[in-house]
Formats: sequence, C-alpha cells, structure tokens
Amino acid sequence: MSEPITLNVGGKLYTTSLSTLTSFPDSMLGAMFSGKIPTKKDSQGNCFIDRDGKIFRYILNFLRTSHLDLPEDFQEMGLLRREVDFYQIQPLIEALQEKEVELSKAEKNAMLNITLDQKTQTVHFTVREAPQIYSLSSSNMQVFSAHIFSTSCLFLKLLGSKLYYCFNGNLSSISSYLQDPNHLTLDWVASVEGLPEEEYTRQNLKRLWVVPDNKQINSFQVFVEEVLKIAMSDGFCIDSAHPHTSDFMNNKIIRLIRYK
Repeated sequence: MSEPITLNVGGKLYTTSLSTLTSFPDSMLGAMFSGKIPTKKDSQGNCFIDRDGKIFRYILNFLRTSHLDLPEDFQEMGLLRREVDFYQIQPLIEALQEKEVELSKAEKNAMLNITLDQKTQTVHFTVREAPQIYSLSSSNMQVFSAHIFSTSCLFLKLLGSKLYYCFNGNLSSISSYLQDPNHLTLDWVASVEGLPEEEYTRQNLKRLWVVPDNKQINSFQVFVEEVLKIAMSDGFCIDSAHPHTSDFMNNKIIRLIRYK
C-alpha cells in the first residue's frame, strides 16, 4: 500500500492512496499525480484541486471500485457530467453515459419535438497564395438551426453526450450549452471548400460532429438520421399524427413520442 495522500478538493478533504489516484494513467488525476502536471498545495500542504468537493466523492469511489454508484434520488447529473469531463477518466465517462441511458429509459411517457431551419450565407475570406500574396475569396455557406424540446431532460443529456461542436480546433459537448433542462438550440455551419481552418474561428463559425463515430454533420438529412438513431435507441418512435408528412419529409419538423 502506498502512503496516504490528502486532497483538498474545493475546500473538502479526502484521503486516499497514490495508487488509487493513478489507477487510470491517461486521466487528469493520473497526469497530476505521476508528475506530468504540477500540483498546487493549500496552506496545510495538502494537494489542492479547484473543483467541486461534494461531487468528487463519486469520482474517487469510481477510482477505488470501477463502479459508478449514485443515490437513487441523485439530482446533480449535469454537475457530475462536467466534473467527469474535467477529470477525463474514460471508463467513468462511459459508465456515466450508460447510467444516463438507464435513467432515461426509466422515465415514463415523453415527447420530443425538433424544429429545423436552414439558410444560405455568403462568407468572405482571404487566401494566402504566397508568403506576401493574399487574395479575397467568397463562397456560399449552409447555416443550420435546430430548436429541440423534450419532456425528458435525460434524453437531452443523452443527446448532449453524442453531439459535439467543433470550434477553434477543439470538440466540446453541446451539453455545456444546455441552459434549460427541456430546451436546446443548436446553431452550426457546413464545411466550406477552401475556407481556411482559422477563418471558422475568426468568424465564430461552429461545426457539428457525432461522437464516437467522428462524423461531421453537413446536412439536415444527416442530422435527422443521427437524431432518429439516438432517439429510437432510447425508446422513441415517430408520431404518426404530427407533424404533417410534407413537413417531416422536408426536414422542417420532427416529432417523436415514447410510451412506457
């Protein structure tokens, strides 16, 4: 057994072993306590992590047991998801996703409604042809919006674990944009041929990806297919009465229902 280590996580103290903290070497904690990332100390000499102290108990218990154990009345899934994302313990990320699917399936009847909008926008950008030679170019870009409402907040969290924005060279879960537990608005663009990567960042243009398939969503058809795949795996089916067939086929409105 290694010597005990006391952590100060957001003001709450935990005592564990070095072997527990480094049980997943590729995680944030594994990097911190193997010396790859410097650690901070509090006034008592304890290792300090400026994260939520209360939630850390579930993360530490997972390191000890490899099981995600949550109380039946647990109400802080959003906070737990953000903390799990910070510590980057891949088996815990997967366990949390499985837990959310399990909780979502345990919910009763639910409705999912998605309204879609698409427009064409002209984007102007410069192209570097030589060290001192630039040319001005322009191209049409497809801009998409999806307004999503579901009576199942757990389904929206599940959706958030599958869809990611690509911005500034990084992928970030759309869960961080979920301000209302029942509503989510997505805005993204299709890739433009010839548009330099840095222009997406400069013009604040986000693209949308599906993970872990690592698939970019460049059309509403692909978006609808992926959402239907996720929703139907969660027990939803297409509402035969609404919307009108022409609206559904034109990718304007998607309405799904789930009966338990």
